Amino acid sequence: MQLIQPMETHLIEMMSWFTNEQELMDWSGPNFRYPFDLSSFVDDLKLGTLHSFSLVSNESDFLAFGQYYQRLGKCHLGRLIVNPNFRGNGIAAELMQQIGKLGLNDLAVKECSLFVLKHNTRAIRSYEKFGFSVVNYPQEMPLENCWYMVKA
Repeated sequence: MQLIQPMETHLIEMMSWFTNEQELMDWSGPNFRYPFDLSSFVDDLKLGTLHSFSLVSNESDFLAFGQYYQRLGKCHLGRLIVNPNFRGNGIAAELMQQIGKLGLNDLAVKECSLFVLKHNTRAIRSYEKFGFSVVNYPQEMPLENCWYMVKA
């Protein structure tokens, strides 16, 4: 598996994974338009300003997507999602490992962080299994019903 720059076909496929506004907001956080089209989806992902990656298989299957940026001195992982057709196969761990390694090196920081909504138990289990722990967010929490998780 390898990280590559997201292709338009990946973004179009990813758009199909959200069947309603709540699913999109659970993944994207605030300030993401719904309904969306390819243009608004690309704009709202901030592909031009955030480090964004598609994880693809050796056979070029689109497995997952994720982003990173620096937040509070950490490599903050955002908008992590695994293709529904490949969930339950360790793809999330591979995505976090590869994006985290890139981000830690690129940003010259020692920890990764992320936000997760408290009702997203499947994601929380995945993050905890990968070594993330819930910690207090040092500022005002930007989202309601959200946890801040950190991994050293």
